[in-house]
Amino acid sequence: MARPTTTFRCSECGWQTAKWVGRCGECQQWGTVVEAGPQPVTRRTTSSRVAGSRVARPITEIIARGETHRPTGIAEFDRVLGGGIVQGAAILLSGEPGVGKSTLLLEVAARAARRGQRVLYVSAEESTAQVRLRAGRTGALVDELYLASETDLSVILGQIDEVRPELVIVDSVQTVASPLIDGLAGGVSQVREVAATLIRVAKERDLPVLIVGHVTKDGTIAGPRLLEHLVDVVCQFEGDRQTALRFVRAHKNRFGPTDEVGCFEMTGDGIAEVADPSALFRSHAPVPVSGTCVAIAMEGRRAIPVEVQALVVASSAPQPRRVVNGVDASRVAMLLAVLERRCGLPLSSFDVYVSTVGGIRLTEPGADLAIALAIASARREKALDGHLAAIGEISLAGEIRAVASAKQRSAEAQRLGYRTLVDASALHVREAVRLAFGSASDEKVDVPEF
Repeated sequence: MARPTTTFRCSECGWQTAKWVGRCGECQQWGTVVEAGPQPVTRRTTSSRVAGSRVARPITEIIARGETHRPTGIAEFDRVLGGGIVQGAAILLSGEPGVGKSTLLLEVAARAARRGQRVLYVSAEESTAQVRLRAGRTGALVDELYLASETDLSVILGQIDEVRPELVIVDSVQTVASPLIDGLAGGVSQVREVAATLIRVAKERDLPVLIVGHVTKDGTIAGPRLLEHLVDVVCQFEGDRQTALRFVRAHKNRFGPTDEVGCFEMTGDGIAEVADPSALFRSHAPVPVSGTCVAIAMEGRRAIPVEVQALVVASSAPQPRRVVNGVDASRVAMLLAVLERRCGLPLSSFDVYVSTVGGIRLTEPGADLAIALAIASARREKALDGHLAAIGEISLAGEIRAVASAKQRSAEAQRLGYRTLVDASALHVREAVRLAFGSASDEKVDVPEF
């Protein structure tokens, strides 16, 4: 018999090593590497005879089977999934605690039950009485919706055999444990076994399964990365606790696009769809205010107007403050350097504050021009035209570059009544500043040359 070897395994990501180390070499966490016990060395797998029906065939001889999406009744969630839930699909929905994952899936379960589908909702974190209380508040009391509070994987499989549902929701995978695997619920081996078993049931019975997953403190899905590889769809539920707005993004989708975004709003009665979020990220001041400019940002395939606000205040400190909210701090620092060097706009002795309206975060470079115009407006204390929307990426040389989906952004700007749109490529930021201030009044603004 081969001599067993002792290995050490990370309890967070499953990384293995032959000797103990204080820091995991994969997830870089401290104190998570523990002894996994001796593991016997097994022989290599040898080849086996292939049955006639399983012999590989040319791809042109294989008949393709189209996947049919079944709508959930929630248009914003269907947008992210590519049209709905596919039979036999395993969908993973992750997000921070309290963001609204359970509320969204309870609404999905209730709408499916109203259409006559039998739904099994398994809560491993709450009792059935607690789920029923939330369902009564959100109007999700339907006879075809079955509740179970179980943490044992074998009992959950028994519930599936007994209820025979058409949709299964498990909340969450990190709180369910298999009696056949050693370790506590949420461990690497337990999460791997629970996920693999649920996915196997989904494929064998052509039964869609929605799984809730926890996230770590850095926002990644807790457990082994194998979990994301096994499932068919990975959705991320994002939101700021300071605001009621929530976004659902698809990071992986075998049945649809991965660039769609669903927009929701948390209310006292549950979660509500936001079909047109164009008014959520703009202020509604009766007159234009200095230091504001509207950018047309892309969230997935959706063009959304976002108002950028800036405040420039004289400072006597040796290092002026640069405070941002909703935008990239390094990107703002670069734009400040471009405005001062390429446009001659003195900003090195001023505190600069930049923020977005509504709590949305702008990460794309297409918002560079709007941020620069907002800062220039705040520095000159002169308001821009209220119907001005700026689109463009600014290079270190001060050139404005064209951005992706320019036609869709322009169409959305025109639909909302923005008459002036600065999106021309081969335009310098100095000329864009002149054009923006010139559109606010008839006088020409003299921007100093560098």
